[in-house]
Order: sequence, then structure tokens, then C-alpha cells
Amino acid sequence: MKKSQVNKNFWEKLKRSARACLPDRQGGQAIYALAPMAGVTDSAFRQICKSFGADVVYSEMVSAAGLVYNSRKTLELMEFDKAERPFVVQLFGAKPEHFANAAKLISKKIKPDGIDINFGCPAKKVAKQGAGAALMNDIKLAREIIKAAIKNTSLPVSIKIRAKVGATSAMEFLRAVKDLPIAAVMIHGRSLKQGHSGAVDWKIIKQARPLVKGVLLANGGVKDKTSADEIIKKTRADGVGIGQAALGRPWVFKDVKSPQPPLLKGEEEIFKIILKHAKLVNKLKGQPGIIEMRKHLCWYVSGLPGAKKLREKLVKAESVEDIIAIFSF
Repeated sequence: MKKSQVNKNFWEKLKRSARACLPDRQGGQAIYALAPMAGVTDSAFRQICKSFGADVVYSEMVSAAGLVYNSRKTLELMEFDKAERPFVVQLFGAKPEHFANAAKLISKKIKPDGIDINFGCPAKKVAKQGAGAALMNDIKLAREIIKAAIKNTSLPVSIKIRAKVGATSAMEFLRAVKDLPIAAVMIHGRSLKQGHSGAVDWKIIKQARPLVKGVLLANGGVKDKTSADEIIKKTRADGVGIGQAALGRPWVFKDVKSPQPPLLKGEEEIFKIILKHAKLVNKLKGQPGIIEMRKHLCWYVSGLPGAKKLREKLVKAESVEDIIAIFSF
């Protein structure tokens, strides 16, 4: 690893202060990352999660090929605010040369804090390209992709994988790339076949610990402080990646970090968070952003009194004013 890479590796700084759940470590704080989610983790949502204590945030999946062809939409996915740092751009693709060019461009023009490579996405449209989780079954190509990214950036390069894809387990995959200077590994404890539901295999994440020299993050099934603490303890990971639990509950990051049991948020407090989120979306994307945000609005009101009627109105919201009127701010 280049000296510049070491100096810029924010993961190492986080790891030094992490509790990590090893029996002989006391104090400190585990790492709580907002896991990357396509169509969800845009800049506005990342900023909201950051305001509640997320330690690391990732972009939505960015196409390495799209960057090569200078796609405007692809470039927009990487726009971020300084308040989001440390901010990591997550790439997907199937050609090493695309990752080499993407790593150069991102380092020079976007200047995030890190680059992540997706080897875990189960989406069929991604798999058809030979990208995402499909790459775990082609370890040789996966190695070349990781090497191409590392060679063409001074930023720390991390990866996200699954417990198992086809016949390839996380252990087999990590053994094949353990010699590469990978800064962090996030392991989703479910197989590709399971997708985003079913039992999470924490044993395989624990078994992977010796193979990960950098930061190890456990992902999948984290719902609250109790489950986060339990997962870190079981896996001996340095922290967790929180995805679905943050949908409509971005304050989950504050809850998992607090030594005290979390207090249930009242309707008025939730409405204020919604308004803050909506205004930020409107600032960044205008009306199209509010329409995109409708799914977030529905997640926010889940479990509230009259949630069904609220959702019926929220799926028609087209402006901040519409949202204010619905909640009678």
C-alpha cells in the first residue's frame, strides 16, 4: 500500500477508536455505517443520517461503466456535502478497465474519502451485467477489479460481499483476496438466494475476522441497539452496516450509540424530521426529488396513528407545501 493511502485511510482512524467487541478491548465506540442502498441513500438521506450520528455513509451504487461514458446521471449520484464525510462512493461493474478509469476520475474530480466495490447486490439487472453478487462466483475477475481500483487511487478501497453466492462462500472469497490491501469489508450475513430476508449467518462473519486485516463490518438484521450490540459481540466485527432499519428511522444511529434505552419519538418530533428532510431534498433536487421522496415519507409514518390515511395522501405529495399541509405543520 502506498504511503499516501495509509495517510488517507479514514477506516484505520475509525478502527483505532472502535470498541470492536474483542474481550480485551475496553471503552471506545463501534463503527456504525449507513449501508449503501440503491434508490435510497442519496445526499439528503445521508445528511439526515449523519446528523443522527452515522459514522460513515455510502453513495447509491454507481456504475463504473457509466463513469467511463461520462453519464450525467451517474455523476449526480456522487454529489455530496462536506457534512457527509467520511463519504464513500460505491461502484459496481464487471470490467477491470472500467474500475481503473472510474477510480482515477473519482479521486481527481469527486474527492470522496473512499471507494467501495459492490460484490453483494442481488438485483437481476445488475447480475445480467456480470456485476454485483455475480462477481463472487468469478473470483479471478473480482481480484482483477479490486487490483485495478487500488492501483488507480490513493483513496482506501473497501468491498461489500455476501455470506454466500452460489457455491462461493465469503470465506472462500476472502481467502482469495486477503493479500490485497483492502481497507474494509462489509459482509451481508445472508446468501444471494436469501436476498434481504431470512436468518443471518453470523458464524461466517466471525470466521472471516482473521482474514480481514482492515475494518470488518457486519450487515443484515440490525434493527436496534440490542441487535447491533449482539451482532458485534457474536461476530467480533469492528461495527455494523445499518440499512433497512434506518428507513423512516434515521435516528437509529443515535439510538445504537446511546448508553441509555432509546425514547420513542412523538409524532411532532417525527414530523419535524420529515420537514427537515423534505426541505433538503427540495433544495438539492427540486420537485422531482419530492416525488422520489414519497417512499421515505411512507416509511416515516409507519406505525403512527392514522398511518394508512397519511400514506394515501403522501404518495401524491409533489412539494414541501403539500407535505406541510398533510401534517398541518
